[in-house]
Amino acid sequence: MGTLGREIHVRASVTAAQGDGSQSNPFSTIQEAANIAVPGDTVIVHDGTYREEVDPPRGGFHEYARITYKAATGEHPVIKGSEVISSWENTQGTVWHVTVPNTLFGNYNPYATPLVGDWLEQPHTWDLSLGDVYLNGKSMYEARTIEDVATAKKRPTGPGPEWIDPIEKLADPEGSLYQWHAKVGAQATEIWANFQDKNPNHEVVEINVRRTCFFPSHTGRDYITVQGFEMAQAACGWAPPTAEQFGLLGTNWSKGWVIADNDIHDAKCSGISLGKEYSTGDQEAYYTQRKPGYQFQLESVFLARHRGWDRETIGSHIVRNNTIHDCGQNGIVGHLGCIFSVIEGNDIHHIGTKREFFGHEIGGIKLHAPIDTIIRRNKIHQCALGTWLDWQAQGTRVSSNAYFDNDRDFMIEVTHGPCLVDNNVFASAHTVDNHAQGTAFVHNLFLGGWTRKPIVNRFTPYHFPHSTEILGTACVYSGDDRIYQNIFVGNDSKPMMNSFEGTADYDGLLTSEKEFIETVHGGSKDPLIGDISLFEKVKQPVYISGNAYLKDSPSFDKEEAKFTSSQNPEIRVYEDEQGAVWLEGTFEKGLFDISTTLLDTKSLDRPRIVGELYENPDGSPLSINTDLRGEQRNDSPTPGPVEGLQVGSNKIRLF
Repeated sequence: MGTLGREIHVRASVTAAQGDGSQSNPFSTIQEAANIAVPGDTVIVHDGTYREEVDPPRGGFHEYARITYKAATGEHPVIKGSEVISSWENTQGTVWHVTVPNTLFGNYNPYATPLVGDWLEQPHTWDLSLGDVYLNGKSMYEARTIEDVATAKKRPTGPGPEWIDPIEKLADPEGSLYQWHAKVGAQATEIWANFQDKNPNHEVVEINVRRTCFFPSHTGRDYITVQGFEMAQAACGWAPPTAEQFGLLGTNWSKGWVIADNDIHDAKCSGISLGKEYSTGDQEAYYTQRKPGYQFQLESVFLARHRGWDRETIGSHIVRNNTIHDCGQNGIVGHLGCIFSVIEGNDIHHIGTKREFFGHEIGGIKLHAPIDTIIRRNKIHQCALGTWLDWQAQGTRVSSNAYFDNDRDFMIEVTHGPCLVDNNVFASAHTVDNHAQGTAFVHNLFLGGWTRKPIVNRFTPYHFPHSTEILGTACVYSGDDRIYQNIFVGNDSKPMMNSFEGTADYDGLLTSEKEFIETVHGGSKDPLIGDISLFEKVKQPVYISGNAYLKDSPSFDKEEAKFTSSQNPEIRVYEDEQGAVWLEGTFEKGLFDISTTLLDTKSLDRPRIVGELYENPDGSPLSINTDLRGEQRNDSPTPGPVEGLQVGSNKIRLF
């Protein structure tokens, strides 16, 4: 096969004791191929189910000398973190029991490992494990006791120790749950499970036994491509920004991975991790209780800088055209390791909707420090929270995504900009939690409510432009936002407390930085008297123009160029049976008469605290001259994400 540029074949059906990786004599496991793969090699994996944890021992040299792991053309290899269990014994009614030797788990037993960590809040009276039981591919619920397995009653909704509201597909028509409970002994793990009307020995029952499916145990395994696999059922743990962030599939503090065309599902917590490694801390707030998680997270940023966190060594990943679904915490998670990456074309759904546990790190995409990261053309739906950008979303661009049928669509928190959110459809009942400053919302459609608030008790870092080098820290005063040429639609539903519609929540704010500076210093006879106290007394300005407000959505009191209407445009965003996303609505002529302009780096200027322009990751100027579908915009573009709307009824395919 030569030394470089080889094809190494893997086939699960192989029964021979030894293979050499050739097409005629393939390996039987992916790990065998990984052990010999060197830069330039391609590992071709054929049909079959591979129950293993792939740990690539090396990566590529550079972009053009990668190690590639890919599905054979037209074939469907599946990597699973689970094993099939078929020796169940009936004990009582619909409850069955099995004893599993601990040797099956090796040195990692998910049923002996609690689901705990920083910012994890529910359930708070007992610890779930990282174990799971799957009935015909569907994740069941863990019960607190064996007695609870027998009764398997539907849990009530609402806060408290029994807050969980199971989704319908995991309950029988009467609302009883498919539940299980495990006890771990010195030699074996016992599992009791309520399969309701099913005989588990006649169904496919799996239990997860491995933490990950594809994850290097060592950092710095760069330039790896993973393409065309189905990966499922891994027991990865809670992944806050202060943890070593395991995922079902992950890069583990490396550079230049391409993760494409995969079906990633049923991670206990996170599907794909682009995140933090161990040396900068692992849930110290939970384990030591010495300091708040915020302080440990702040320290992790500075520690990472001391230990080589920069563009040359970390990040620059591509996560493209994957389907990511049915994960407990995140579809994609990343702290620090997600810098300079592109996340595009993914279908992310049913993340955090099993509601078996709850904490403040759940979202379809949950990123901390996504410096110069681009999130574009993703379909994000039926998630507890679509996308959450938290800390250091500097140079980040969220563009041309479709959010719909989520509990909440988008949150940005304790970050200072510049972050550009453009050409998106936000179609859920609650669309934006804006707990940041310096964000530009341009050419979006908002069908739901917002929240907005300052956060003055947490100072988070900001950076030199297009760099991980830290320039300073600041709290969030709120404001300094740009809200240009969007469509806001009134919504009768108020799923969040203190939510508002439109932009009237900004009423009374100043409208220029010059006016802000004059107001800050105008109260003192000597401009040198006073410092931070002067700035704390004046709210930051906001820049709002060219928006359309439909169905009585209220507007900013100082906005001059706008369109307002009480008519209901009856906008609907939905996915059809083929997976296409459509926008329907009826629009009035006044929407097209607003004074608008093409927006670009010059017109957006720069946020006050950071001072970096809204520009491309390479530092070049940007222009928002195309719409969500890539269509060219006119010099006087239509508000909202889609150019080419017409007066009257419209039906437009978005994806």
